[in-house]
Amino acid sequence: MHDMTISRAAREAGVGVETIRFYERWGLIAQPCKPAGGGAREYDEETVARVRFVRQAQDIGFSLREIAELLSLRADLGADCSAVRARAMEKRDAVQAKLEQLARVRDALDTLIAFCPGSGAVRACTILEAIEKGAAADQSEAPSRSSNTASGKIAMKTTLLAIDGMHCDGCARTVEALLSRLPGVRKAEASFDERQARVLHDQESVSEVDLAEAIAKGGFTAKVESQ
Repeated sequence: MHDMTISRAAREAGVGVETIRFYERWGLIAQPCKPAGGGAREYDEETVARVRFVRQAQDIGFSLREIAELLSLRADLGADCSAVRARAMEKRDAVQAKLEQLARVRDALDTLIAFCPGSGAVRACTILEAIEKGAAADQSEAPSRSSNTASGKIAMKTTLLAIDGMHCDGCARTVEALLSRLPGVRKAEASFDERQARVLHDQESVSEVDLAEAIAKGGFTAKVESQ
């Protein structure tokens, strides 16, 4: 094909003109020389095919640096296919690691959503508070687990709290979420109808005062009724 300008080459390859220029700057494709008599640079079918190769490699996750390596292998008549396969396997493993990371992110979001009552005052938003306090909560949880392990037993206790300030079942879910985030709380159940919360917790890690303070963060008040 003759007189293939950069615009036409871009159309043939299914990319934009700036993409071709970008690939040229990266050295992934060669920039044609300007005609001696002036005029636009002319591209050929081989360059268009190379642009398509680069774009398709990007689509399956290869970086430009990795694509440059693939192009070098492709041009090396003495190279073995095993080298290309090894790079594909490395990319597959990297993708798998990313998927596992995304799965952990999804699970964390599922937990936040499950604890969220879906309504109520923003000041009691369990998602916002979990994001803000999450790192501190994780750090505070570690020593509690260590001390329990060292003693060889966990002193579990059930505390019943009278809750004031709940107006709906959503408030009860908020109370449960506030309590469940405390290190040492094994289970927390709140009832709007009974205006109560029952908490199973490790009394060496979290005290009744800690439970009441956690509930107060949601704008509620709590008083220990029984144990």
